Amino acid sequence: MSKRISLREFQANLAHRLAEARTGERRGLLGFQAGDMNWLIDLAETGEILPPPPLSPVPLTKPWYAGLANVRGTLYGVVDFALFHQNPPTVAAGAARLLLVGARHGVNCALLVTRSTGLRSQEDFEAEAAHDPHPWVSRRLRDTQGRLWLQLDVPRLLAYPEFLDAGAA
Repeated sequence: MSKRISLREFQANLAHRLAEARTGERRGLLGFQAGDMNWLIDLAETGEILPPPPLSPVPLTKPWYAGLANVRGTLYGVVDFALFHQNPPTVAAGAARLLLVGARHGVNCALLVTRSTGLRSQEDFEAEAAHDPHPWVSRRLRDTQGRLWLQLDVPRLLAYPEFLDAGAA
């Protein structure tokens, strides 16, 4: 049975949500963890985040290429994002998630990540001046607890030659 709320509560909640939308207090970033690294991705660059379905291994690929996933009849190439960054492999169970990226760019790619950490706001972070050696990192940020977060630039990642070359040598 659904919880009943009064019209007054409903109107107050709606007015609060409309005020937040006008002032720009949106949470436009998705936080996730890949190995021991904290990442942020713009919500506009994500397709969906879901528990990993069974993965079909692909022979003669690099270890970080986890295989193929069938998501509602569409095949996605799955990259273990932690292993791609030389962290231990991600187990596709428990808190692990499959983050669909690249659909906007015509690429059916999914990142296997350790866990999703929820929605974040730009205001929750301060930019760090240091340059990151990975070209797919658009910014390095610090949260209020001093933890480092890397903002993922999906088009740069999808265009990076080593990311595109998943074939084993």
